[in-house]
Amino acid sequence: MSVLIDKNTKVIVQGMGKTGRFHTDKAIAYGTQMVAAVHPSRAGQTELFQGETDHSGVPDRPDSYQVELPIFRTVREAIAATGATVSVVYVPPPFAADAIMEAADAGLDLVVCVTEGIPVADMVKAKSYLAPRQTRLVGPNCPGVITPRECKIGIMPGYIHEAGRVGVVSRSGTLTYEAVHQLTQVGLGQTTAIGIGGDPVNGTDFIDCLRLFNDDPDTHGVIMIGEIGGTAEEEAAAWITAHMTKPVAGFIAGTTAPPGKRMGHAGAIISGGKGTAADKISALQAAGVVVAPTPTDMGAAMVEAMEQQS
Repeated sequence: MSVLIDKNTKVIVQGMGKTGRFHTDKAIAYGTQMVAAVHPSRAGQTELFQGETDHSGVPDRPDSYQVELPIFRTVREAIAATGATVSVVYVPPPFAADAIMEAADAGLDLVVCVTEGIPVADMVKAKSYLAPRQTRLVGPNCPGVITPRECKIGIMPGYIHEAGRVGVVSRSGTLTYEAVHQLTQVGLGQTTAIGIGGDPVNGTDFIDCLRLFNDDPDTHGVIMIGEIGGTAEEEAAAWITAHMTKPVAGFIAGTTAPPGKRMGHAGAIISGGKGTAADKISALQAAGVVVAPTPTDMGAAMVEAMEQQS
């Protein structure tokens, strides 16, 4: 079982520029049902994708693919023609928040926004717009979501993922890949990996993902990867203490970051004495989370957490 997406998920891509085309091609090769694109100036055209399939452990998958993707003017038109329930956004930063709101207005279940550099004021408006609606947003500035062997939405390398028993949620893209690779190496694999993004204003957060994994009968443990800045990890630790029934391992990036200096992500900044790595690590450890001391120990930390609860 998985959360958010599976092999039956139908996906549209918003933004068919160079980046959108590249990652749409990779998603199709992985086996994702990419069914349409939205690009107002190219409505009525089609985009051809063909190449060798990424088998990713699925023996009955064809060796090659050829998909002609129709391009629509609006998300609503794309949904009506294809029955899609999810979109992935590669729209440039000045227009990405509008793309998110268009997807929500059209009634999609899930929007995965990969775009980095969206103005904070735009995201505040978009998040407020989404609040009363059913649409879940993952991102922005995120690597996406993947259910191994079934569906890949975003920029993650598919070949390091393996179907298994651990849910992954992370603010960092590259550390997501590192954790996934280690989980595959130690034989645990993943149910679903969710990159929630590193911006200060985003959609789905740690608690949302922990709740999804806690309710999923096939997820036997969760690894969460945080970083300096904000209080999301401390809030997640409190939720884990009150509600989590499955073992959790974690890692916090930025232990050597000086206060007041942004490190990598827009949300990774220690300000007002809050958001330090030490505070986050202490909160997680108090909640019973096995915290990896370095990125290379994440897989081992998950094994330890699962052994402690067995």
